[in-house]
Amino acid sequence: MTLITPESKLSQVILSNEPSIVTVINRFGISLGVGDASIAEICAQRNIDKDFFTAILNTYTNEDYFPQRILSSSNIHTLINYLFSTNAYYEHFLLPNVERHFNLLVSRAKEPNGNIALMLQFFNEVQQEIASRIHNDRTSLFPAIMAGNAHCATPQQLMDIDANIEDKISDLVNMLVVHFSGDYDQNLGLAVYITIHNLKKDINNDNRIRKRILYPLYLSNNRTTAE
Repeated sequence: MTLITPESKLSQVILSNEPSIVTVINRFGISLGVGDASIAEICAQRNIDKDFFTAILNTYTNEDYFPQRILSSSNIHTLINYLFSTNAYYEHFLLPNVERHFNLLVSRAKEPNGNIALMLQFFNEVQQEIASRIHNDRTSLFPAIMAGNAHCATPQQLMDIDANIEDKISDLVNMLVVHFSGDYDQNLGLAVYITIHNLKKDINNDNRIRKRILYPLYLSNNRTTAE
């Protein structure tokens, strides 16, 4: 896959990727209507670090991409602000959107269907785990990283939490594909599947950013503190 560079036209980056890439640029305060400007030009207009922005886009769109350097301390706040925006996107849009579609599906089922209700219950458990991670980010992990302090959990423990969330969302997607049954609204069923699949992809991409950028930075902070 061709890497995105500061010279790349942002419009072409958007057009060449899935619509979900728009939610990523939104987290930097950039909306549709980017014109023909390059990433460097758009970042200059908005006082965004072009290298950081490009690294996030490459990490998000390319599973094989790995940043060549750990972000410098000058970019810590930019990274944390991006992750705060990502969490807000989950809290205020993506998770409520899945829940809304799921509740509609259950309420409009033409006959009682324990299968659908069970899947909704499983989603609610996943949602609680994501909410718990967001709470830890907000109250503990992010403040510790910004202050250059150690955190109570190790990077491996944090990655284990991320992996557990990924696994459960994957299980839910598989359940929908293999075991979805009953007399239900087909359009709502498809909407539930699409929204959960979008959640799965975004969580996986976000976890890759955490693993390849956030946790190495966090580990670096821990080593500095220990010294």
